[in-house]
Amino acid sequence: MIIWLASYPKSGNTWVRVFLNSLFYTENNEVDINNLSIGQFPNRKHFEDISKNMDDINEFSKNCINAQLRLNLSNETRFLKTHHAYWQNGKYKFTDIQTSLGVIYIVRDPRNIITSLKNHYNFDNYEDALKFLLDDKKVIGVKNSKKEMDLPHIISSWKNHFNSWKKMNKNYLLIKYENLITSPEVELQKILNYLEKLLNIKFDKMKILDAIEKSSFANLKKKEQDHGFIEAPTSSFFNLGPKNDWRKLLSEKISEKIEKEFKAEMMELNYL
Repeated sequence: MIIWLASYPKSGNTWVRVFLNSLFYTENNEVDINNLSIGQFPNRKHFEDISKNMDDINEFSKNCINAQLRLNLSNETRFLKTHHAYWQNGKYKFTDIQTSLGVIYIVRDPRNIITSLKNHYNFDNYEDALKFLLDDKKVIGVKNSKKEMDLPHIISSWKNHFNSWKKMNKNYLLIKYENLITSPEVELQKILNYLEKLLNIKFDKMKILDAIEKSSFANLKKKEQDHGFIEAPTSSFFNLGPKNDWRKLLSEKISEKIEKEFKAEMMELNYL
């Protein structure tokens, strides 16, 4: 069954994915960021022989769970990264508790996400990035792309995305990006405690510490500089990281707009 690594875009999902990849799928914790064993969903290969028009959002929605059921035929537990919201399109859902074992949901202060969005999508200004963040009907992806990972992603707004995954009432774990920055060992240990209980496994302490070091933001940024990152846009993927501080980057107008629109959720997460 599937354990989801889910987040709104630019929230630290890839960081957690690399850490778990290092721990689960390598002998020496060294990770090739361009050849990760933990894949993303959706991927075009997941829909081969299932859908003839996977770029159509309705056809895509209709077959998401079918694609996941086929993945589960292997009877293996697998991690899958996704930026999808936990949506329902008509009678069709993105996923359900029959195909999913649980979700690790990574959340990040939207006032810092907006800067990463601006860089990632090459927006001209913060106003355009704010529209992206607030769009309840936001879908990302490139139709008819030759890239396997370019499929419709129904992400909605930051608020709807966060609230949607709380409805996954089976083994839900919330991880805050800010805690990954300030206390990586503590926060990543929360993930490992969750997985040890869920999968009935035990991790070696020294291997954990080595994996944390080798998947640090600084190391990932250097790997991208040295070898590139196939998932990056035209700009760098591992951009500011810990240096991304909305207090120094955002205008008062933009930060107040975000705080107003997402007040309830930000208070729940102690961002306000």
